Amino acid sequence: MNPPEHPKDPSSPMAQRFRGYLPVIIDVETGGFNAQTDALLEIAAVTLRMDEEGMLHRHETFAFHLVPYEGSNIEQAALDFTGIDLDDSERMAEPELIALPDLLQAVRRAVKEHGCTRALLVGHNAHFDLNFLNAAVERCDIKRSPFHPFSVFDTATLAGLAFGQTVLAKACRAAGLEFSNSAAHSAAYDAEKTAELFCVIVNRWKELGGWNPQPDDKE
Repeated sequence: MNPPEHPKDPSSPMAQRFRGYLPVIIDVETGGFNAQTDALLEIAAVTLRMDEEGMLHRHETFAFHLVPYEGSNIEQAALDFTGIDLDDSERMAEPELIALPDLLQAVRRAVKEHGCTRALLVGHNAHFDLNFLNAAVERCDIKRSPFHPFSVFDTATLAGLAFGQTVLAKACRAAGLEFSNSAAHSAAYDAEKTAELFCVIVNRWKELGGWNPQPDDKE
């Protein structure tokens, strides 16, 4: 079932801006590329806020290290790429059944605070993150995710349009954002950088006259 056509609070600037959806940035680190078989090792969500001028800014970050679910596949190449050490005593990993409801509850709270109807996942190559999120939601038997089941904002596409770059590090630098290669491939860091990149693109579009609230937005 598709979400309602109009936001709960049509006076909310964020709800007006994205037709009742709240953009929430998600990044995952995984044990491979297959969302149905490979482990989810880290997940982070970043919420946004809108200032009085209608500009977006990064707000809160919610990040979790996860215990690989039973029977999941983990490729050594994936661990080498992300630098994740599953045996690190300081990793403080939690089972999906504990961490995922906490993360989704934070997203639901943000959706409600902004008068929106649902969250829309923002990610860099966003369907990768959405596929792993949806698979985890199904494993945990969560009845209704706050996220739209298939629609996304993809910053790889947006950055390709805005800056001619589709790699996150290169796109951030082209947008004037700092990016640390040594800190990358942490879900929290990548989600925060993706959030900043998304904000730069949306805000620049507004500055160029691409969006301003119209009376029809409140109908």
